[in-house]
Amino acid sequence: MDVQTAEAGVPAGCQNCLVRHQGICAVLTAKELSRLSGQSRHTFHAPGEPLAVESDEATCYANVIDGVIKLSRVLQDGRQQLVGLQFPSDLMGRLYAEENLLTAEAASEVEVCRMPRAALERLVESSAELKQRLLDQSLADLDQAREWMVTLGRKTAAERVASLLLMIAERTAGRDKVLKGRVIFDLPLVRADMADFLGLTIETVSRQISKLRNDGIVEITSHRHVEVPDIDRLRRRAG
Repeated sequence: MDVQTAEAGVPAGCQNCLVRHQGICAVLTAKELSRLSGQSRHTFHAPGEPLAVESDEATCYANVIDGVIKLSRVLQDGRQQLVGLQFPSDLMGRLYAEENLLTAEAASEVEVCRMPRAALERLVESSAELKQRLLDQSLADLDQAREWMVTLGRKTAAERVASLLLMIAERTAGRDKVLKGRVIFDLPLVRADMADFLGLTIETVSRQISKLRNDGIVEITSHRHVEVPDIDRLRRRAG
């Protein structure tokens, strides 16, 4: 089947989408994409802008098109804990939840495709492929959460910082670039966010990043632009 035939009937906006062949949209037929896109809208968000607030009514889901979103929980006394990151092709929102379980905030410039709760949930009920894709994503999230428990519970400060950089590199750079060994990406988190996510102080995070730079494992310019000459060296440093 050629590309023209494969894309027949797919809405123009979906054809040009950066994550059209990733995430939930990869398993949708042209008819299903048309149904969903007719009720969806693209929104753009600056760093620090909230996309969802914990405990508010959940009215929509959002497919991450570009950028990175940070997820956090807020305690009653105002203390906040960064608990996760979402990258392009991830689905923001807990399926069937009536209220937001987490606060979602743009860590970088972010583009998302928002879809009403009812629209996606109806599609889930009628599509076995979509159900399987969502199950696969949920299991991947569970695996990542368990791995992060090991990172926070057993790894050293050096390994934690390397693990975070490795995760961001693998999720933002693309599979082809990672396989080639040299990876380039922009760090979506400031040092304070990294410290919060890793359970470290800002000073410790900065010190460990300096060690990675001095050892030639990463190259950082303008505080946010990161180059990893050899991804395998970063994996080894991450433990």
